[in-house]
Amino acid sequence: MSPQPPVDRLSGLLERFRVRAQLSHTGALCGLSHFDAGEGHGHLHVLRRGMLEVSHPGGRDVPERLALKEPTLLLYPRPLTHRFHNPPLEGSDFTCAKLLFEGGASNPLARALPPLIALPLSRVDGLDAALTLLFAETDRVRCGQRLMADRLFEVVLLQLLRWLLDHPQEAGIQPGLITGLSEPRLARALVAVHEAPGEAWTLERLADCAGMSRTVFANTFREVVGQTPADYLTDWRIMLAQARLRQGQSIKLLAEELGYANPSALSRVFAARTGQSPRDWLKAARGDELSAESAG
Repeated sequence: MSPQPPVDRLSGLLERFRVRAQLSHTGALCGLSHFDAGEGHGHLHVLRRGMLEVSHPGGRDVPERLALKEPTLLLYPRPLTHRFHNPPLEGSDFTCAKLLFEGGASNPLARALPPLIALPLSRVDGLDAALTLLFAETDRVRCGQRLMADRLFEVVLLQLLRWLLDHPQEAGIQPGLITGLSEPRLARALVAVHEAPGEAWTLERLADCAGMSRTVFANTFREVVGQTPADYLTDWRIMLAQARLRQGQSIKLLAEELGYANPSALSRVFAARTGQSPRDWLKAARGDELSAESAG
């Protein structure tokens, strides 16, 4: 039996839950630089040269202080207050971007990643070319510089995500989406669900996608992903429903798209998962978006 070809583990995910980067700083940072969680977005920092000490006042599950002594990527997928302390004589050279995960806290990637990933640039294969282009764009002002830098930051993020899928243990990734996509057999079932969430997915069909028996698939899925296949499918559908509600799609169309018999069935599952009806959830989500925009 010939081996199955690899699957694209990221494209379907990122097409449904986009991540945008916005250049926020380039050049030297002197003294103390403060990044407030109240701004409501993540960050991707590239330390190009120099040394840096980072502190996380009041942060949970992150080092109180972190000393960087080599070129490093710092990824904060969710809002987290952090401060850069730079030696005033030596300085540091930075390129930084805000990260806007579509759906905010509901974005599956933002939820699956740890609050901080600090990774030496030398660890990520293929990063040199993208960083060379990024640095060239940020070193001097040219037409379209900001747009070009934003897109290149997104390329850097994509390469970092690829690395995380191949090295979840080294990055300290907890059981969930990333670890599931890192397991080749489970990845086939997960990608199938991501691509066709409205299909009538049974345990048997998902196990067939993975090329495993139902029992082995169910046990492996629970161990690696941290929940049952049925719970993951429901969570994925509800995350998609939240994203589509933000875009103005009706519950009726969502029920058809996501495999529910009628709008009432979707609303019941939605309320069970979120604690709110779709209408109340959307009202609260829009209020949070307005608050974040005001803070930014």
